[in-house]
Amino acid sequence: MTKKSGLFDVDFSLTTKELTTSIKGEKTTTASYKLFSEAVRTIISQMEVSGYRPRTIKDYDTVLMNFSNSAGVTYLEEITVDTIYSWLNSMQVVNQTKLTRLKVLKSFLGKCFTNGWLNLNFWQSINVKVDKKVKKGAKPNDIAILVSLIDKSTVIGLRDVTAILTMYKTGIRINTLGQLRESHIDWGNKTLVLDGAILKNHQVLKLPIDDQLVNLYQVLIQCNDKLREHYGESNTNLFISSKATTLNTKSTNNAISKQLTKYSKRFGLENINAHAIRRAYAKNLHDKGASIAIISKALGHSDLAVTTQYLDLDVEEVAKDLRSYL
Repeated sequence: MTKKSGLFDVDFSLTTKELTTSIKGEKTTTASYKLFSEAVRTIISQMEVSGYRPRTIKDYDTVLMNFSNSAGVTYLEEITVDTIYSWLNSMQVVNQTKLTRLKVLKSFLGKCFTNGWLNLNFWQSINVKVDKKVKKGAKPNDIAILVSLIDKSTVIGLRDVTAILTMYKTGIRINTLGQLRESHIDWGNKTLVLDGAILKNHQVLKLPIDDQLVNLYQVLIQCNDKLREHYGESNTNLFISSKATTLNTKSTNNAISKQLTKYSKRFGLENINAHAIRRAYAKNLHDKGASIAIISKALGHSDLAVTTQYLDLDVEEVAKDLRSYL
């Protein structure tokens, strides 16, 4: 019987070998090869036009030329999963450096893919495992020393002490701190009611405050009112500058963050910064018996795994806690 042709026939020219090699990210004999060096020049030109920093562009060029020389790559189509892993294995550096260089290569290949020079983004699954170093929280005793040494007879000193205790007793981020307004304080219920607009996760959060914070807020607001009247400012922010203006909410440029750095150096205290104080809050809650779920909610985390990294539990502490479940 003769095989019928017609409606169900498919005109398919690719061979099985060509299909499988493309899936693996390997070159095929029908590819139109593009010089790797030419691709680098084009991508760097695009980055320059897009306004990338000169340092970033220089790092790109250095890493990509190292890859080309080390892996013996002349054409883009010669790059495979094996090629990349071989390059990574040849480096006599720590994994963090390997990961940094890999990110540059993957970014470059992604741009090549966007430009239509590569058909598959096979490199996406390639990664370098790096153990995350757990950052330690500030020690409660160091926070107590810091608060005692700051001159609270000045407006800035009072502001800074109030800010430090707010972060330590509520765990809020420093950029949220800069956006706190008097309207966020529920005096009757002794609570900070934070709307989603000033929180990273954009969800409403209520955090209890104690009498000490209530008293500090009341005194600070009185001082703020005098400053605003003197400088003609009309904001209602709880934490303001010495000239009554609002604070920069970016953590690195925040006036209080800069003050913490100064205090740390002046008083010889280590690990005194906004994030370390926030971690100290989380650890304090855990030590008092709060569940991971509650701590996570208080910190505004969407992932419990992030919260566990905040707690910095040592080996002996874990063993002691586990024994209570035996």
